Amino acid sequence: MRLMLSRRAGIWPFLALAVLIGSAALLAPRTDLPPSYHHFADHRSWLGIPNFGDVSSNVAFFVAGLWGLAFLARKSSAVQFLDARERWPYILVFLGLVLTGFGSVYYHLAPDNARLVWDRLPMTLAFMPLVAAMIAERVTVQLGLWSLPVLIAVGVGSVIQWHLSAQHGAGDLRLYAAVQVYAVLALFATLLLPARYTRGSDLLVVAGLYVVAKICETADHQIFSLGQLVSGHTLKHLAAGVSGYWILRMLQKRRPLSAPAA
Repeated sequence: MRLMLSRRAGIWPFLALAVLIGSAALLAPRTDLPPSYHHFADHRSWLGIPNFGDVSSNVAFFVAGLWGLAFLARKSSAVQFLDARERWPYILVFLGLVLTGFGSVYYHLAPDNARLVWDRLPMTLAFMPLVAAMIAERVTVQLGLWSLPVLIAVGVGSVIQWHLSAQHGAGDLRLYAAVQVYAVLALFATLLLPARYTRGSDLLVVAGLYVVAKICETADHQIFSLGQLVSGHTLKHLAAGVSGYWILRMLQKRRPLSAPAA
C-alpha cells in the first residue's frame, strides 16, 4: 500500500526537499563548468548553420511549447481543470519551453558563457512553474499560485548567481544544480499526495525523460563516437522536448477525480 499524506500536510514534502537539497548545496564544494563544457561533440554545419545538430534539435522545444499554449488557449481545455487558475503555471511551463528553444538556438550558434545565460534562464521558467502546478493540484490552489513567483525567482536567481560568480572568476553552480535536482525530486514527492486528477503516473515519465536528457548531455562525446550519427547533446534536446510534450499529453488525457465546487 502506498503511503499517502493528507492535503493539510502536503506542503511539507516540498519544504523538506528544499531544506535538504539547499543544505547539501551549501555543504558541497564550489564547482563551475569545466573548461571543455562549450566544446560539444558535433560541430558539423549544414545549410550554413554551425553546430546544426544541436541547433536544429531545439525544434522539439518549439513544438511542445507552442502545442501546449495552443491547447490551453482553447475553451475546451477548461474541462481539464477543477479551478481555472490552475492553468497559469502550465501556461508558464509551455512559454518557458518556447523561450528555451530560442535561448538554446542562440547559445549553440556560438557557445560561450555569456550566451549560456540565455539558454538556462528560460529552462528555469519551464520546470519551476511545474512544481507550482503540482502544489496547486495536490495541496491547495492558493498555495500553488503563491509559490509560483517564489519558485521562478529562485530558479532565475540561480542562473544570475552563477553568471555573476563566473564573471568574477569563481563560478559557482551549486544553486543552479540544486534547483534542477529539487524540480525532479519534487515530481516524485508529488506522488505521495492525494490526487485530484487521473494520469498522475505521467509525472514519472516526465521526470524519467529529464534524467535521460541529463545522461545524454553528460555522454555527449561517447554517444557521438558510436558512428557519428547523432550527439548526446542533440539527444538531450529531443528527450527534454518529449518531456514537455508528455506534460501536454497528461493534460489532454487526464480527468478530474471529483466535481468542481459550486
